[in-house]
Amino acid sequence: MSSSPVPGVDRRLFLTSLLGAAAGVTGLTGCAGSSAAADSEGASTAPLATRVPAGTSLKIASYQNAQQLQIRLAKLGDPPFKVGNWLNIGAGPDVINAFRAESLDVANNAGIPPIQAYYQGFDAKIVAINITRKPNYLFATKPGSNIRSVADFKGRRLAFSQGQAQGVVLLRALKKAGLKYDEVELVPLTSNQFLTALQSGQVDIAPLGNTQVPAYLAQYGSKGARTITTDVVDLLNLLWAPVSVLNDSAKAAAIAAYIPFWAKSQVWTYENPDTWNEEFYVKTQNLTLAQAESITALANKPLFPPSWDEAIKWEQETADLLAEGGFVKKFDVGELFDHRFEGIAAKSVPAEYRR
Repeated sequence: MSSSPVPGVDRRLFLTSLLGAAAGVTGLTGCAGSSAAADSEGASTAPLATRVPAGTSLKIASYQNAQQLQIRLAKLGDPPFKVGNWLNIGAGPDVINAFRAESLDVANNAGIPPIQAYYQGFDAKIVAINITRKPNYLFATKPGSNIRSVADFKGRRLAFSQGQAQGVVLLRALKKAGLKYDEVELVPLTSNQFLTALQSGQVDIAPLGNTQVPAYLAQYGSKGARTITTDVVDLLNLLWAPVSVLNDSAKAAAIAAYIPFWAKSQVWTYENPDTWNEEFYVKTQNLTLAQAESITALANKPLFPPSWDEAIKWEQETADLLAEGGFVKKFDVGELFDHRFEGIAAKSVPAEYRR
């Protein structure tokens, strides 16, 4: 019998698959958030520096090289620090591995990776929040499947990544449909394995990002593959960084300076879908214009909350859901947030993008 609390899923296989996956200017406020949360041992609570020291460098995640393209197209200029490297990395497990290897300083992920890092004993903090109000994922079926609703997932093989947003979207959808974990087979994979698993029939269902769906259906729709919509929202789109990086006052100041670039570039992308479709999806991702337009039609309006209360509540619900399944131990997610950075993103965007 499997040692995992979820039948059919071996705990060692989970951890193996997740851990082995191949992720000087004025104007900064002295202390962006008025309060400093109770941080984990060793995490700095010192006020953020008001200037970025000369020579400071950050290694920043930029999945599919999108972030630096957004900043360039938005004409935001150069940040007050050197970008030592833009890393084409996005999946949570990959980001955690890169953090551990000290090859990455700050990354853009959903709410699950910080929970997974905490469970693995790696200290990292959330420094910026973008609230997502519309679903970013659809459930895709393997070719030739007769599955047409989440209720039909009973008894099926479902691609599941414990350490990524897709995993919690699946768990929340199962809970909403009244399905228990022992009524399905959760197949431990990372998101970069989902498409191959669907194509080969290794799984019946996989949660795919909205950006992946047009190409998948173009190739397999004629062979009986389809998508199943869900209203389950992965609420958090965030920036986070290792505590070791945040304890470096120069790098912490640089991250505080980077957050407005990140936030403003999200706003620009939302406001300029035609340019983004052509410059990113068509020119770099080899999608047709029609496919690109179908993706941006589903885009979320970026919302940067001045207060992180809602984000913390959602993150706690997510951690508790994972704990209920035995995937992590129950803990207080307040430890995951560095409140020194709270409000920086919101202050850098127009009022309509604050929430």
